[in-house]
Amino acid sequence: MRFILMTAVLLLQPMLISAADVEVVIGGLLENEGGSWKPDQGPLISPFGVAFDSSETMWIVELEGGRVHRLSADGSLSLAGGATEAAYVGDGGPLLQARFNGMHNCAVLPNDDLLIADSWNHVIRRVDAKSGLISTLAGTGSAGFSGDGGAATQAKFDFVMCITLTPKADRVHIADLKNLRIREVNLGTGTVRTVAGNGERGVPADGARATEAPLVDPRAVAEDAQGILYVLERGGHALRAVLPDGTIRTVAGTGMRGFADGQADVAEFGSPKHICIGPRGQVYIADDQNGAIRVYDPAEKSVRTVLGRAFGDAAIRLKNPHGVTWHKGWLYVVDMGNNRILRVREPGAEKN
Repeated sequence: MRFILMTAVLLLQPMLISAADVEVVIGGLLENEGGSWKPDQGPLISPFGVAFDSSETMWIVELEGGRVHRLSADGSLSLAGGATEAAYVGDGGPLLQARFNGMHNCAVLPNDDLLIADSWNHVIRRVDAKSGLISTLAGTGSAGFSGDGGAATQAKFDFVMCITLTPKADRVHIADLKNLRIREVNLGTGTVRTVAGNGERGVPADGARATEAPLVDPRAVAEDAQGILYVLERGGHALRAVLPDGTIRTVAGTGMRGFADGQADVAEFGSPKHICIGPRGQVYIADDQNGAIRVYDPAEKSVRTVLGRAFGDAAIRLKNPHGVTWHKGWLYVVDMGNNRILRVREPGAEKN
């Protein structure tokens, strides 16, 4: 992408911190991890989501900091847009002049356009890779529920939480939190529809039609290569799956808050916030209140912990891990409470 960036550039290089293939991408080790990292003195303020473009640039959005950063492949970190003051302005101009309100995550299209979940503005923003100009892809900026079957730019959402591209990048799924729905924007036609949730709060019955079933509070969504749409519910402490036949079921979690690995139907989560799909169809889960990264294996129907709580690297202490992104053999972890980004390569993990 070609954007006008601030002149101040911070050079960063990943730091290997253990034989377990865990690296610090931005930040450092905390004092209780054997380092001297002070989160409040770092370059990021409450980061949440990351995504990569074709040049291997990592795009980073901040939930509370209100800024968009880019980490180039050479390790230079620059401010690309936004400011700590929340607003919904900038459409038609450069990203550098745009303002946001509570961004949760981002995604990059095959042409390198950047999509941003501008959550509390109730919209998805789009940054054109060639011109660097920003526009609104979906939403009006006002909270509400409307627009299914019509143009996404005229539709209303209520807290656009996490957005995720389908494997073919032809559609974007949206966790429409306060509307208790998962919605989908077709990037070819520009239209929106609901694919899960009926607007009522509740635990969906296994086998129910997804569009006719309630949801507890959908925070994140991701589709795998088989067309299974996974929905993560924070207050529901569970992972649901919408199957290709349109039915929904709970695949992991008991619904009770806790921490337990093992068989998926008895596993416990603590207010999980975000998910991504791994190279073999695994679902990686940022388990916020447990300070851990978990993984659901659909083949084994099991849940295990890969980082945090002495897993993966005994020294690492995660605080409110929020974003997870799989990219070329590495699982990137946004450790929001510690204002840092880590990456993990699991033993035997395949590259995308």
